[in-house]
Amino acid sequence: MDRYERIIALHRILRVARYPVTVPRLQDELGCSRATVYRDLAFLRDALMAPVIGDGEAGFRYDPDEANRFELPGLWLNSEELHALLAAQQLLARSGGGLLSSALAPLQQRIEKLLDEHSHARDGAPKRWPVERVRVIPHRTRRMDEAAFRIVCSAVLERCQLAFEYRARSTGEKTRRTVSPQRITHYRDNWYLDAWDNEREALRSFSVDRISGARMLDEVARDIDEATLNEHLAGSYGIFSGAPKGWATIVFNERAARWVADEQWHSQQQGRHLPDGRYELKVPYSNARELLMDVLHYGADAEVVEPASLREQARALLQLALSNYER
Repeated sequence: MDRYERIIALHRILRVARYPVTVPRLQDELGCSRATVYRDLAFLRDALMAPVIGDGEAGFRYDPDEANRFELPGLWLNSEELHALLAAQQLLARSGGGLLSSALAPLQQRIEKLLDEHSHARDGAPKRWPVERVRVIPHRTRRMDEAAFRIVCSAVLERCQLAFEYRARSTGEKTRRTVSPQRITHYRDNWYLDAWDNEREALRSFSVDRISGARMLDEVARDIDEATLNEHLAGSYGIFSGAPKGWATIVFNERAARWVADEQWHSQQQGRHLPDGRYELKVPYSNARELLMDVLHYGADAEVVEPASLREQARALLQLALSNYER
C-alpha cells in the first residue's frame, strides 16, 4: 500500500472510529511501521487539517464534533475504486452510442491523472491505462438526437415544463405534446421520459428517440409524488405504464433455469426452484406483448402456465411464427 492509499485508509478508519484506535492496530490495518503511522498521522493533521486527536498511548481518532464536517480535499479514491470508476465512465461514454463521449472525456482524463499520481509501471514511468480493454457492446440501441436528449434531461432536473413533437412508434402518428417531466429512465439500452401530459391529464412514458423539436418552457413543472409515479409507471412489468393487470406464471426447464434464476425481471417477482429442476417465475404485468417477447426469447425452454388468457396469446404468437415457415 503506497502513501496515497494509506492516507485514504487512515482517514476512513479514524472517521468511523467511536473510540481511539491504537498505533499497533493502525500498523496492522495499514501494513506499515510505527514510524510511518506517525508520519501519516502528522500529514493528515498538519497538511490536510484533519481533526486528529489522541496520543500514542491511548490511540487516535477524529474529534467527534468535527468528524462529520471534515472531508479529504479533492477526489481521494484508492486504485481499485479509480479502476471501477474508469470502467463505469467507459460504460457511460459507450452505451449511448457516443452520446456522452465528449462530455465525459475530462472525467476520464482526471481519473487517469489520479491513477498516475500513485501508480506507475515497474520502470517508474507513468503507466498507460488500456481503456480499450473495457468493452461495452450496446444491444438494440436506437439512434437519438443528442440535442433533444440534453434538453429533456435539463427539463427533468430543472423542473421546467417541456414542449416537443412526438411520433408514436406503434401508429406513426405525430402529435405536439406539452408535459411536466418527472423522470428520465434508462431501460434496455434506451432512454424514456416519464412525464405528466398536460392535455391528456395523465402520466405517460415517451421514448426519447421519438422526440423532436424539444423546447424547455418557463413554466414550472407539476410534481407528481414518488409513490404515484412508482404505482403507475413501475408497478407492472416493463416500461409500459398502467397498473398491473395480473400475475403471470412462467415455468422454465432445467437448462434455462440456471439463467433465469439469476435474472431480475421485476422488483416484485417471485421465483422458486421446482423439485424436478425446473424454475417457476411469477411476475406482475401490464403489457402482455412485452412480457411475451421476453418469454418467447427462451423458445421451447419456457412455458406460460397462467393466466389462461396469456397462455392462449403465447400459443397464438407461436402458431403465427410457425406459419411463416410453412410456405
